Amino acid sequence: MITRLYSAALRGVDALEVEVEVNARDSDKPLTLIVGLPDAAVRESSQRVLSAMAASALSLGLGTKTVNLAPADLKKEGPSFDLPIALAMAAACEGVKLVADDFMVVGELGLDGTVRPVKGVLAIALEARNRGRLKLIVPEANMAEAAIVEGVDVFGVTSLHQAWKFLNGEEAIAPFRLDRKAYFESHRTYEVDFDEVKGQHHVKRALEVAVAGGHNLLMVGPPGTGKSMLAKRLATIMPDMTEDEAIEATKIHSISGNLDLKRAFLTTRPFRSPHHTISDAGLLGGGTNPGPGEVSLAHHGILFLDELPEFRRQTLEVMRQPLEDGHVTISRAVGSLTFPARFMLVAALNPCPQGFALGRWAA
Repeated sequence: MITRLYSAALRGVDALEVEVEVNARDSDKPLTLIVGLPDAAVRESSQRVLSAMAASALSLGLGTKTVNLAPADLKKEGPSFDLPIALAMAAACEGVKLVADDFMVVGELGLDGTVRPVKGVLAIALEARNRGRLKLIVPEANMAEAAIVEGVDVFGVTSLHQAWKFLNGEEAIAPFRLDRKAYFESHRTYEVDFDEVKGQHHVKRALEVAVAGGHNLLMVGPPGTGKSMLAKRLATIMPDMTEDEAIEATKIHSISGNLDLKRAFLTTRPFRSPHHTISDAGLLGGGTNPGPGEVSLAHHGILFLDELPEFRRQTLEVMRQPLEDGHVTISRAVGSLTFPARFMLVAALNPCPQGFALGRWAA
């Protein structure tokens, strides 16, 4: 019997729909095959799925189960396919016909059947809405992140057993509702504030002008004059992020795995301060399956380069495209991906190697 569910794979800062097909047939020995260009984490999911199904008292069957992840030419990465594979496999083994064309399912499984959070849920929720699949089953820890997207009913599950009973209509789960406006307002706070800075009036005036005009900024001064302290507080005088800006920034941080699950919506402007030893790939993004770098993580926020002369010349040169175009394009053999990178660049340096050419307390 063939069953199918829908899930999604991450590509760049977006998600693409993936159809999970399972064919269960009789054979001499139990065997599970996963095809469709899976990476190591997806191939290993068969072991997690079988253990989770046994722990959840779901039928495993004795035959061969073939799992196909379509489209076959799109590389599938990560453990987020565990839950849809397990549900489709259980339906195939038990001969149950799932009516789930309006569902999209993501989630990682533990060996005991628990459902663990995954990254990129916001991008997946946006893809589900675009595809007309307006019901989304996600790990309970990812509910708030997915509920940011309007028009999609989000159902959080904690275990494979609960997800199976819900999909079969044996258990009701109320869709999670998020008051976006109230959440946005209640979490729009910074740990530091520009108002805490005493003195430094001429420097603060320069920062205010730079923010008002959307200009990049270079601060020169001896150590201890407050360059880093001022840079960290600069975001607090920038205009509040709009909801569209917050969704864009949250999607990037979610895909990179940097999103705090306790604060599922990025409501304040990001501040990124990479070390001067950072590589080109770390700054721009890269990898076998390219992911966002620091310039993209600073999207709609601030990228702070402290001790600017310590950065390699080549590293600074590669920032030319994102500074001019507001995006960065990463080309690999598998194709090209474009990441948004519209940020305010703030840099700081000492006036000389010793640091005090302008006087010990010069600003």
